[in-house]
Amino acid sequence: MIADSIQLSDSAPAPELPGSGVDRRGGDRYRTVWRIAKVARDGDAGLWRVCNMSNRGMMLAADVPVAVGERLEVALSDRITVRGRVVWAKDGRCGVAFDAEVDVAAILRQLAAEQRARGHRQPRLPVRMHAQAVVDHRTIDIELTDLSQSGAGFVLEGGLETGKEIELVLASGVRRKAIVRWSRGTRGGLWLTQPLDRADLESVRRFEG
Repeated sequence: MIADSIQLSDSAPAPELPGSGVDRRGGDRYRTVWRIAKVARDGDAGLWRVCNMSNRGMMLAADVPVAVGERLEVALSDRITVRGRVVWAKDGRCGVAFDAEVDVAAILRQLAAEQRARGHRQPRLPVRMHAQAVVDHRTIDIELTDLSQSGAGFVLEGGLETGKEIELVLASGVRRKAIVRWSRGTRGGLWLTQPLDRADLESVRRFEG
């Protein structure tokens, strides 16, 4: 399942890596964060794990290659986005220096409030990919418009019946059981009762092949 909780306790700063160029002077207090964020980069986007944050930067975890100097746009929620550049990358983790300092305590309070609010949903990746839905032993073609570990938006002429159990078959061959959560006109949303692997969604470009 997607990690979407927030821990507000202070933690020790992430270890400085040789050549990172990150200033670790006292006063830059890090907060442990266990949350998935939508990371946009040049020509790609993915769901990466946020390990910790301070007012001046954050550490992210993802297995996709990351280059020092690369610019990232990190959406912590639909309302909160931070921007910066990669200052170090090693062993599936990278450090990002923000373009401008933030109030990390205030951000984490707002994220916690959003998480408790009605209608909160996990971050989703915009996609445009063909898939199939197996409904009552029939296979029909649908188009996916967004993806998360446990959800998907779709477009289908005629729609699908809300509450219907289906099997979603992706172009990569991945198959997942799902329930039609809502359907209005040609658009709808699926709840994947068998979540996708988080690593599969670290790069839309790679996931779509």
